[in-house]
Amino acid sequence: MGSLVGHVLPGLAFFLLGFWHLFNHIKLHSLHPNSYTSSSWFPAPKLRYLELFIIMAASSITASMELFIGPAMHGYRPIGPDGTIPSNRLRNFEHSVISMTFFTYAAFAILLDKVCPKATYCLSQFVAAVAFAQQLLLFHFHSADHMGLEGHYHLLLQSAIVVSLTTTLLAIGFPDSFMVSFMRSISVLYQGVWLVLMGYMMWTPALVPKGCFLHFEDGHQIVSCSSDEALHRAKSLVNILFSWTLIVVTIFTMTLYLVLAKLYGQKVEYSKLRKEQDLPLELEEEYDDFESPKERELYAVMGIER
Repeated sequence: MGSLVGHVLPGLAFFLLGFWHLFNHIKLHSLHPNSYTSSSWFPAPKLRYLELFIIMAASSITASMELFIGPAMHGYRPIGPDGTIPSNRLRNFEHSVISMTFFTYAAFAILLDKVCPKATYCLSQFVAAVAFAQQLLLFHFHSADHMGLEGHYHLLLQSAIVVSLTTTLLAIGFPDSFMVSFMRSISVLYQGVWLVLMGYMMWTPALVPKGCFLHFEDGHQIVSCSSDEALHRAKSLVNILFSWTLIVVTIFTMTLYLVLAKLYGQKVEYSKLRKEQDLPLELEEEYDDFESPKERELYAVMGIER
């Protein structure tokens, strides 16, 4: 992180993961409204663990970029000559720890699915909750500036992480609650949208608020403001952007729900209609099976048509 690419790529990953879960939870609930049960991940059609493999790959790439590839490209080492972590590299380690925690979640989700203990669902949700808790902890106590504009973006991001963490913990106790899964999917999707917006708004010079400017400090490109008034104005603009984004995401998710509910809900209604139409025929066949040969002969002699 700490750059446009460092925010946009993880943001796209969170957005796609949130959208994938949102789509599957709505579809599952529409097809089975009475027997719906939540899931911490969803198997892909041809490769069962595709979602988890992608999480592991993305986490590995992000951690490598933070600790090895990024430092090598800029000509510095993540560890100082005396074997300690330099102060201006702490944020790289913080970001890599978040990535490694999500890698741990995906790895254990695969292992639990293969071993299939009775507590597979609860343990998968627990490890996912640990990943969100780790993410919240490191963003809350981030080594970057908490008072500046970047810190304000991170503060608003934490609100989405809190929702992700809370709903993941609630899913352990309420696995059949569609709203818990629905809200968690939206929060993960929103994390992605906000990271993408943060990347563009913070590291595109033309989008930096008036009175603020980009510059290098301790080897990182950051945004600073020329006065307290400019900083206050910039934070207010970020609050407005956050509110607009929330409205847009709400409209998007509700529209997606209505479209998918109508699409897959019709299949459920058609299936129920077919069953109701076939029921009288099935009952008649069952009656014929229980009818004795003598009864059939009696009906024939009497000329009674059943």
